[in-house]
Amino acid sequence: MRFAVLGSGSQGNGTLIVSADTCVLVDCGFSLRETERRLLRLGVDPAQLSAILVTHEHADHVHGVGLLSRRYNLPVYLSQGTLRGMRKPVEVAGFVRGGESLQIGALRIDVIAVAHDAQEPTQFVFSDGQRRFGLLTDLGSYCAGVLDGYRGLDALMIEANHCRDRLARGYYPYFLKQRVGGDLGHLNNHQAASLVAELGWQDLQHLVLAHLSSKNNLPQLARQCFVDTLGCDPDWLQLADQDSGLDLSLIHI
Repeated sequence: MRFAVLGSGSQGNGTLIVSADTCVLVDCGFSLRETERRLLRLGVDPAQLSAILVTHEHADHVHGVGLLSRRYNLPVYLSQGTLRGMRKPVEVAGFVRGGESLQIGALRIDVIAVAHDAQEPTQFVFSDGQRRFGLLTDLGSYCAGVLDGYRGLDALMIEANHCRDRLARGYYPYFLKQRVGGDLGHLNNHQAASLVAELGWQDLQHLVLAHLSSKNNLPQLARQCFVDTLGCDPDWLQLADQDSGLDLSLIHI
């Protein structure tokens, strides 16, 4: 199994998971042209995609879903709440719900319900029968169900959205600070690192920090928080950024 990131942040998100001839794109927050460019940079022809999964309806996750799915005749899977929340509805191949799973080609996908300010937000854990990759962004808090769903992974991509101090001192209006930092907002560096510590990280081949705020975080702050909390090697941590994402990474058997 391999994974890559087209880009991660408030200007657009997309994550690619590949196993055998199955290639799934989670979210598409870029224009059609930009999505095609980013896929080709990773060596993936958009026509190779097997399906698009959507986590929730916010524009930085769905902007290009409809155009990409129609251009390449790709099936789209999302929750019923996400479909209700989309300003431009898409043709849906199937609905997903937290606690359920679906099979797309070589990939089994477990659907995890999360706490975020969207209609019915979900995240996903992928398995090809030998390796497991978890994608966990866009949540403001977590419960036992989230922890249970993300145990025993080989690779994890997790949101480290903001630094608490930078958010508090920043220029966001009060209501937006409350939204971002609230239970239905985004995980801060300390929350994300603590979540990983609770899961146990020693068996992870990859730990990717994602969805970093360009205004309320810095890569070095996020990295240092994880180093301080986990005691891991700072060079082992990977970061997925807005502009260049993350190149294809292999999860070994």
